[in-house]
Amino acid sequence: MNYWLMKSEVTDYSIENLERDRKADWTGVRNYQARNFMRDSMKKGDLAFFYHSNADPSGIAGIMEIASNAKDDETQFDSKSIYFDRSATKKNPRWQLREVKFVKKFLKLLSLADIRGIPECKKMMVLQKGSRLSIQPVTEDEWKAILKHI
Repeated sequence: MNYWLMKSEVTDYSIENLERDRKADWTGVRNYQARNFMRDSMKKGDLAFFYHSNADPSGIAGIMEIASNAKDDETQFDSKSIYFDRSATKKNPRWQLREVKFVKKFLKLLSLADIRGIPECKKMMVLQKGSRLSIQPVTEDEWKAILKHI
């Protein structure tokens, strides 16, 4: 099993939205490295931290499960979508998504400052200067350390 951290702006889609919906397509990823993680490394059944970005404070709000294999992100073909990509075609799609399933909402958000205070997490990608990637791998040791602090 692999572990992930997946960011969403709280004003776009929050853990509360996923809790209500139970399942959702994780659309709008427009970074090739993040897309490659979803397409090539993520597996159905993997677990991910749901991270609220651009929030006050930003941090881990809960857990979700990867519920599907990679599939085309249909928003790339929709000219009315903010995620439209004129270079993408049905024959040559550029962007993938995964369906995610709600697992748990934490009673208290684990803020970025809280994560910084966990020694086992000092190398986490989310803590690295300039790291803005919306989908990031998390090691098993980091995963376990974070769960101890929830």
